[in-house]
Amino acid sequence: MTRHTLSVLVENKFGVLARIASLFSARGYNISSLAVSETMDQAISCMTIVVEVSEEKILEQIKKQLNKLIDVITVTDFTKKEHVNRELLLVKINYSTKEKARIEALLDKYQGKIIQHKSESAIIEVIGEQQQIKQLLEALDQFGIKELVRTGKIAMA
Repeated sequence: MTRHTLSVLVENKFGVLARIASLFSARGYNISSLAVSETMDQAISCMTIVVEVSEEKILEQIKKQLNKLIDVITVTDFTKKEHVNRELLLVKINYSTKEKARIEALLDKYQGKIIQHKSESAIIEVIGEQQQIKQLLEALDQFGIKELVRTGKIAMA
């Protein structure tokens, strides 16, 4: 299976997200990541969709069907194009002042920062590529992860 990152510009209307998601689910494909937000024009939203497909021709069919939807403006497949992609991670870990130096050294390596800390926990913010985020999570596991949330991938050519 190959991971594909699609950017879909759509009209910012009720039900568009549901119609697009159902197009993937009707074909038995799970959306691995989905991020949606308005663009500079509030009438237009950008959806970044990451999906794993086994055959290129199935993805081509999905892209053609996406383009047929009345609310879809453009569909761009970033998989084979030069692009930048990022994901945001917020993670709450166990925190103590004796571990502060080790945690900060680790965060420096991954360009993360502590955005809030209390007596026994800290919330960390990191923006990076999915692989970097995965590596950081593995490293933070030693401190004890209490909770985490991640955005979907966003991408730009």
